[in-house]
Amino acid sequence: MTSGTGSAAAALVEKHRPTLDRALEAIRSREFWSPHPEHPKAYGEGAAEDAKAAFDALRGSRFELPGQPGSGGWTATETSPYGLEMGIEYPRTDAAAIDALLPALRAGMPAWRDAGPEVRAAVCLEILARISARTHEFGLAVMHTSGQAFMMAFQAGGPHAQDRGMEAVAYAFEEQTRVPAAADWEKPQGKRDPLRMRKEFTAVGQGIALLIGCNTFPTWNGYPGLFASLATGNPVLVKPHPRAVLPLALTVRIAREVLAESGFEPNLVALAAEAEGDGIAKDLAVRPEIRIVDYTGSAAFGEWLESHALQARVFTEKSGVNSVLIHSTDDYKGLLGNLAFSLSLYSGQMCTTPQNLLIPRDGIDTDAGHKAYDEVVEDLGQAVGKLLGDDARANGLLGAIVNDAVRERIEAAPSLGEVALPTREVTNPDFPGATVRTPVIVKLDAAKPEAEAGYLSECFGPVSFAVAVASPEDGLALLRRTIREKGAMTVAAYTTSPEVERQVVEACFDEPAQLSLNLTGGVYVNQTAAFSDFHGSGGNPAANSALCDGAFVASRFRTVEVRRMA
Repeated sequence: MTSGTGSAAAALVEKHRPTLDRALEAIRSREFWSPHPEHPKAYGEGAAEDAKAAFDALRGSRFELPGQPGSGGWTATETSPYGLEMGIEYPRTDAAAIDALLPALRAGMPAWRDAGPEVRAAVCLEILARISARTHEFGLAVMHTSGQAFMMAFQAGGPHAQDRGMEAVAYAFEEQTRVPAAADWEKPQGKRDPLRMRKEFTAVGQGIALLIGCNTFPTWNGYPGLFASLATGNPVLVKPHPRAVLPLALTVRIAREVLAESGFEPNLVALAAEAEGDGIAKDLAVRPEIRIVDYTGSAAFGEWLESHALQARVFTEKSGVNSVLIHSTDDYKGLLGNLAFSLSLYSGQMCTTPQNLLIPRDGIDTDAGHKAYDEVVEDLGQAVGKLLGDDARANGLLGAIVNDAVRERIEAAPSLGEVALPTREVTNPDFPGATVRTPVIVKLDAAKPEAEAGYLSECFGPVSFAVAVASPEDGLALLRRTIREKGAMTVAAYTTSPEVERQVVEACFDEPAQLSLNLTGGVYVNQTAAFSDFHGSGGNPAANSALCDGAFVASRFRTVEVRRMA
């Protein structure tokens, strides 16, 4: 680094070291902590209006990334699920652009490596701070690419995503500094002079990281991999989903600005936007220059990456089938309300939304008396209906259906079994072009082989199955089988029996899956908190890694030793 670079980096370290220390404390204690406000008013008077103006200025324009190599082509692929015209053009990453981009990404690695873990962490935290200052703008970008309702897009796409990025930076710093930067080594040799050596240890990035973004949570799912790779010394090529480019494009632009101002090569972070149908992810993923891949999406492509991108360390979050075992409860009303909210949030378009509700055919014991299977299903349907009965409230919870594939699954749901709760269309007066649908609940009987086509396949979206099981033991066996064969990002159970609870816990230990027990209040199975909760376990087919733990960052770098005789 030049002296100018050094002073800029030192200033960032001084500015952000207290935040880094607090993040390190939080991942060790697992307590609640967040430096990013959840409430829109926390960002100052006029922030919402300024963001709306900035967002509107982006629409119908070309998104410039000064200094990023390219071939001169442009592409526009986004359509808002709310029907809003986007028309934003991005530099198209065709074959010529890829050949120019990869060497440029690699060129910045030596100086970035030499900066060390603390400076890298400080630069990453400055990027996050600037993203945070524009949270309203990111909320609009996430809303109009994912279909999330604004408040969810604001929170999940803003502060919650920023928390996950900062969490990754903290883990990266912790793992890189387990070994001291240098050590004086001395070995006694009896009467002879001791052997003395000076040993230096440097965290060295693996190479270019490829981030393959998703449509539904571009920042929340993208930031952990992006910041874990960057903080451990790796350049990052960001390949957004074609329908959700803007949130990650804004991220890349801010990252490049901070890197340049700090004296580093801005091409350490670059955008790879593709035209519809280009399919550049497959070509990029197997390039020898790509040494790390982060991916969120379908199981089919995730498994392809794991089996084909053999030159890279591949981190995947794929599809799974999330189950809830309902055995008994001492708060029946709370159970119904909690599940109704979990099924409705963002129209079930979350990798953590419950799909299979495993209910004993003979019913469950509750504080309101024994409830038969049919009664539980009917009551849950009424709870969903009550929650979403007001259209304004429904729009605020459901958001919009993200694509035609989800809509088609909703429409096909009645063919899978008896509909206990039909879906209904909701009109959004602010965005008449939005497709808004309430959840559908389908009854299935686990004793019937044909029912497996429903409950043993992921049905992404607002479709859930009330699966009648012969007994709690059969429900537990089906829970185990589902996790083992299909994977699960989340598992939940309701029981007042210590023995049943023990068996559910053992099942989630044996088939590693994250478990929530007896949620009846304001915490939901499909929500996790950075610095405290782990998202995914990495121990079942739904994901091969967890957000975020030491394993998520540790293999992104290697420690290289240089030793000299003293």
